[in-house]
Amino acid sequence: MAAACDGACSGNPGPGGWGALIRFADGSVREYGGHEAATTNNRMELTAALALLQELRQLPRRGELVIRTDSRYLIDGLQSWIHGWKRRGWRTASGSAVLNRDLWEQLDAARLADVRFEHVRGHSGDPDNERCDAIAVAHARGQEAPTAAAQAADLAPAPLQQLLTRLELAGRLAQGGYSLTLVELAQLLEQPAAQLAERQDPWRWRDWRVEPLAEGRWRLVAAPPAAQHGDG
Repeated sequence: MAAACDGACSGNPGPGGWGALIRFADGSVREYGGHEAATTNNRMELTAALALLQELRQLPRRGELVIRTDSRYLIDGLQSWIHGWKRRGWRTASGSAVLNRDLWEQLDAARLADVRFEHVRGHSGDPDNERCDAIAVAHARGQEAPTAAAQAADLAPAPLQQLLTRLELAGRLAQGGYSLTLVELAQLLEQPAAQLAERQDPWRWRDWRVEPLAEGRWRLVAAPPAAQHGDG
């Protein structure tokens, strides 16, 4: 089991959101998120961690569990600063009142002995951190969080994104029953037109059957699963 959390805020202060996830040993993932109309980025970071700890308290765990976060504020506060704050009556070393005291007190009470926080650099490619960030940003904007699959497509390298675009287009063409000229088919499949012109019989390309029509045109038809063994 592993976990991650993140917060986001537009304007800081402004509308904010938080995101968190728990990844289980069987590969399943639970995701959490929320929105506040007027808040700060730090409050969203703390809120995400608090929600995660409260959820973990209800779940069986084996051994130590690590929560990954890109917030040094959260980690330093829980591991170091909070001890001095409490000794000084929730005052900082300079004597000012501790910001976000309500959340710090709740986090202190929600601590779990077998759960620790680990820092990960934000936007460094860590998949769970990136996922939590996407959830938090979506909630800050008042939107639904993107699905993990959609996010993975957005994060994919440019060549893979181009392939996904071509596959989505192929699916729409097949569903609509549209016909293609030889040049259009060559562009979609990224194959030489001269090579395609030599084909006379139906053949398979990825998840579709490519069928010849009259007047040198072609169409894509969704192929049944059992037929997935032809041309790549």
